[in-house]
Amino acid sequence: MTEYLHETVFTWGATPLKFGAGAVDEIGADLARQGLRRVLVITDPGVAATGVPRRVADAAEAAGLTAVVYDGVHVEPTDVSIRAAVEFAAESTWDGFVGVGGGSALDTAKAVNLLTTYPADLFDYVNPPIGHGKAPDGPLKPLVAVPTTAGTGSETTPVCVLDLLDLEVKSGISHPALRPTTAVIDPLVTLSVPPEVTAASGMDVLCHALESYTARPFHSFPRHTPETRVAYNGANPISDTWTEKALHLLARSFRRAVLNGGDLDARTDMMLAATFAGMGFGNAGVHIPHACAYPIAGRVREYRPRNYPGAAALVPHGESVSLTAPAAFRFTFPTDPDKHVDAARILDPATTERLAGTDPAECLPAALTALMRDIGIPNGLAAVGFGEADVDSLVDGTMRQQRLLSVAPRDVPDDRVAAILTDSMRNW
Repeated sequence: MTEYLHETVFTWGATPLKFGAGAVDEIGADLARQGLRRVLVITDPGVAATGVPRRVADAAEAAGLTAVVYDGVHVEPTDVSIRAAVEFAAESTWDGFVGVGGGSALDTAKAVNLLTTYPADLFDYVNPPIGHGKAPDGPLKPLVAVPTTAGTGSETTPVCVLDLLDLEVKSGISHPALRPTTAVIDPLVTLSVPPEVTAASGMDVLCHALESYTARPFHSFPRHTPETRVAYNGANPISDTWTEKALHLLARSFRRAVLNGGDLDARTDMMLAATFAGMGFGNAGVHIPHACAYPIAGRVREYRPRNYPGAAALVPHGESVSLTAPAAFRFTFPTDPDKHVDAARILDPATTERLAGTDPAECLPAALTALMRDIGIPNGLAAVGFGEADVDSLVDGTMRQQRLLSVAPRDVPDDRVAAILTDSMRNW
């Protein structure tokens, strides 16, 4: 067998999709076709109030299944809320699961599927160095994902993200077995999403696309064996194709979806962009902005965004990711200037043309900050309650995300993380 020093193989996978207005109304037939008899529909109180999870359950029952709705998902799920969902699910036996909602509901459904199929302590499955990174002992049960926001792309990814409350940090569980078996994507269910949620969720989509597009190339990693290949295997030609398409859709419709939530064409573009970006980053990976986002969200003190449920302090995931993105892409620019400029040109041709001849490293940060200002994203870490005195703590939380930082296109020592966080106190 030929010996290779570097990787020559990449893997790519995605969830089978049903996409379009009215797709949710067909979900009963989709569940029955998979041979399911008893399903648990997993959602959060806010989404439950829209009636969509009940519609899903009714459609399942009309197709001859038994369906129960669990609406206890915590927005930005925690180890506590996931354990509560697992305890509820473990009281009965299920042939499969349906996650209905944003990334919080879909990720909770993935964890419930994993921990009821192969019971273990949650930290056995959480990614190292925080957890043990245990792989499932075999395949999981069918999981149908019904996203109600254009955001996480969780319907196509093998990752579950959660807050670890005692550690004040986010981490995740990552394994190909977690990827949903089917995604039912219906833009109609997003028409009532508030503008603040649309903006934050859309920034998550945008950062998924940009981070996977600029990730470390798959062929620059040391050679893997079949047993050691991971879900995030670096930028590759297939992921690049999907992320480029996502960027075009975002450029065309992101501002429109925030400013006019009833624009079905814009909502459809955003749902497609979320799915395409998920098909990209779910294989290539994400890096610095997501790694920084986890402690930003986990160590929030007082910030409370508008139009999010609950009284607890919260930095929505899409906001927390976006806050360091301009500085992060300024740092990664030297690794592939052409890709950074190309991404900026797709998002904001006028700004890119103005800057490309003078300081091309500023093209992508400028395109991002222009968009963030237009859609109402907070102006940096200071706007969500952090200051220079918090940088060391945020660096500590970021450096725990080695699964993500290893996908960055250049080494990210703690002093560079500190510089990125400091530069991100104000973005304009």
